[in-house]
Amino acid sequence: METKQIKAKYQEWLSPEIIHKASLDWLSELKFIKDEQLFFDDLIKSYTLQLLDSKHYKKSKDLIDKLDELKKGTKTIIGIVKSHENDLKILVDGIDQLKEEEAYRKEHLRLIIEVSSFLEKYRAVKKQVFKLIKGIIKEGKQKRLLA
Repeated sequence: METKQIKAKYQEWLSPEIIHKASLDWLSELKFIKDEQLFFDDLIKSYTLQLLDSKHYKKSKDLIDKLDELKKGTKTIIGIVKSHENDLKILVDGIDQLKEEEAYRKEHLRLIIEVSSFLEKYRAVKKQVFKLIKGIIKEGKQKRLLA
């Protein structure tokens, strides 16, 4: 999958309060995703035999690999957002540091794109996991009805 380079043509002025709220929202959502990933681990353990079935093996292996990659990405991006949140002091310390403040705002705009992209990828994989497990559950019910 290729990464698209997006260039912002319009840049709104971001106040420290807006940046702080956005960072806290990101952290909240990313921590929820981290908890949700534990649920996916349990879900996969519960349906391991069905996922290893030759019919589902390739697809389930790909999804599990994607989930592992996203788990590592979640940990990394949480660290980046926490660091970004801690660096907010540059904007509120009362000292005029124009270059540092501009660099911080540019970093925030970059993070908006990075976090949004990560969340989009995560939601896509999440849908695939639920679709696969839903299919496995339906198959199990059909087998019980036929038996």
